[in-house]
Amino acid sequence: MSTTSLAAGLPVPDQSARLRDALLAADFTADGLLELLGAPAYSALARSETVPALRATRGASPLETLVRLFLLQRPVAPERAREALPLDVALADGWVAESADGIRATVDIRPYGGPEGQDWYIVSDLGCAVGGAGGASGRDEGVVLGVGGASTTLAGITVRTPVSSALDLGTGSGIQALHATQHATRVTATDLNPRALAFTRLTLALSGAPEADLREGSLFAPVGSETFDLIVSNPPFVISPGARLTYRDGGMGGDDLCRSLVQQAGDRLNEGGFAQFLANWQHVEGEEWQERVRSWVPRGCDAWIVQREVQDVTQYAELWLRDSGDHRTAPDAYAARYAEWLDEFEARGTRAVGFGWITLRKTDSDRPSVVVEEWPHPVEQPLGEAVRAHFARQDYLRTHDDAALLADHFVLVDEVVQEQVGMPGAEDPEHVVLRQSRGMRRATKVDTVGAGFAGVCDGTLSAGRILDAIAQLVGEDPVLLRDRTPEAIRLLVQEGFLEPAAPRG
Repeated sequence: MSTTSLAAGLPVPDQSARLRDALLAADFTADGLLELLGAPAYSALARSETVPALRATRGASPLETLVRLFLLQRPVAPERAREALPLDVALADGWVAESADGIRATVDIRPYGGPEGQDWYIVSDLGCAVGGAGGASGRDEGVVLGVGGASTTLAGITVRTPVSSALDLGTGSGIQALHATQHATRVTATDLNPRALAFTRLTLALSGAPEADLREGSLFAPVGSETFDLIVSNPPFVISPGARLTYRDGGMGGDDLCRSLVQQAGDRLNEGGFAQFLANWQHVEGEEWQERVRSWVPRGCDAWIVQREVQDVTQYAELWLRDSGDHRTAPDAYAARYAEWLDEFEARGTRAVGFGWITLRKTDSDRPSVVVEEWPHPVEQPLGEAVRAHFARQDYLRTHDDAALLADHFVLVDEVVQEQVGMPGAEDPEHVVLRQSRGMRRATKVDTVGAGFAGVCDGTLSAGRILDAIAQLVGEDPVLLRDRTPEAIRLLVQEGFLEPAAPRG
């Protein structure tokens, strides 16, 4: 697709390397911003509060100039711009423009730290980068957003093993495509909005990343029957009455867009490939939400679905009415728009909306593993390796019956601690909790046998021999203990507290 067709009215990336060199020379990076602004002002920017950052950039250094120009969207004097930038290039290529009050940015440029310390830049519409001068409220439907909590969440949970092909569906400003260029030989990025593809091209160019294959269209239409090793998507999943805003409203009723995306992904995955999405789903009267999303999983795929948050319909409507700036309209207009949302939910029997992660892996197994759970607790990003390990554990459990489980050797995963809960001074604890301090940070209650078993697992003895020794210590029949314990071992393996030991020798 040509630069002209993609980038009408936007900068061209032809000389982006010179602009990138200037940004790096001025230390206009994620680390440089934190050092210049300090933690309070830096955090305030994430809340779209610019006053602390304005106070911190009253000097004349190139870095202060660039922060005011591209993050705070304030005009700067031409002489200051020339000290910070190759100004002639930036003007000619459209990154900045001359105005009556000085040089102004035409796009938002946000420094973004890559997973291995790369200095990247996310390019988006003015005022639409988190840490920029404002939010998306009141913007027109074609607006292209920058970095946000959803996009960084998806980047963090994505499995980062090397692959031949990756697809970023609904690329927006190109954050997921940028990450994918680091471990995929070929990256394809699609979007219904042609401006989004133009911004993706700018993001990749200014970050010094390889180009992607950019294609315009909805859902999987731009890629036809092509298949990929990795598919990622932060789709326009908001459940709303109508489709006013391309960046958030999918144009389908209810949660049909997310359902369609998940159901169609199976046919676009290569064997062993992953598809990872952020999604919303309805909680409907008379229906378990777990069964609703479980029904979306395509045949031939394992799935791990995690609900991270639930909002009742009033909270959900208010959140997205603020996002679109409707709360700033006349009271009667706001009330009418609010009523439209509630009417939509009432017609669908929707009482709440869930938000979370959906990961598919193509296996073609006749015994697919589909795990649907609610986990609203804090986690430690990045989680890509934890996601990969989850599916590896499902493979292991699927191929090991109870006898094989008892014959195998296990080790307690690093960073798991044991907590004993009970009254002070009591001889025995009321219960024992195993807790992970990394990854999903799960906690699970175990009995005395479970705690003893986990504590002894260092790969030396088989599970069966450990249970025999425990039975002797507690005076229990070892046959009965072997019969009732495999289910508990499976749970500890499934949730990542135990892992099979490496083959001995």
